[in-house]
Amino acid sequence: MTLAPITPELWTSLWLTVRLAGISTLILLAVGVPLAGWLNRPASRLAPLVEALVSLPIVLPPTVIGFYVLLLVGSHSPVGRGWMAVFGTSLAFSFPGLVVGSVIYSLPYAVQPIQSALRDIDSSLIEAACALGAGARQVFWRIMVPAARNGIVTGAALSFAHTMGEFGVVLMLGGNIPGVTRVASIALYDETQTLNYGVAHSYALVLLLCSFAMLLLIGRLRQPMPTWSRPRQGNTPTAGR
Repeated sequence: MTLAPITPELWTSLWLTVRLAGISTLILLAVGVPLAGWLNRPASRLAPLVEALVSLPIVLPPTVIGFYVLLLVGSHSPVGRGWMAVFGTSLAFSFPGLVVGSVIYSLPYAVQPIQSALRDIDSSLIEAACALGAGARQVFWRIMVPAARNGIVTGAALSFAHTMGEFGVVLMLGGNIPGVTRVASIALYDETQTLNYGVAHSYALVLLLCSFAMLLLIGRLRQPMPTWSRPRQGNTPTAGR
């Protein structure tokens, strides 16, 4: 099987997919970092309920999520009517609607790695910052967030790769409008249905390579630091020896 030549339509679908994944990932980081910190607070009684809601996309079929998000942003909903009043266009079957669905669908893939990284932070760092008079917000943003950077990057990579491969949610919310909602996964399905395997192979290969690159990045971040690159304690040479 040979790859089809690059066409403007193929580039449009791929660029739309990358754009959707990039915008969704930025929103997920802005929402996911403070949400993960709040979910880790032991005094919050609502945290288990919110955490269960955040994790629902992992176990629910994408079509179920897409259906309820479609009801949420549809023209008969308050959200849809408000969007229509402000922007004059429908939120459903539009690129912004895809962003809303992608953020909801990929939320657990961003939040859970960040939660895990925040939990693994050495408590002595937090205690030292509190002893020096730092407030809760300062401790979180200046101590915990930088210390959890690997988990944050992992959440971003997972979110990006997950959004790149979305199918059910984007099909329910956006349909198949060329240049507007026809992302690579939808185009791949259409080309396969019409037995145009050369073009389908091009879409599939790009999605495969992007997903593989994200997994390589995540695997790299999870590798322990080599012992030779870690700073040694107690063996610092002194002048005159």
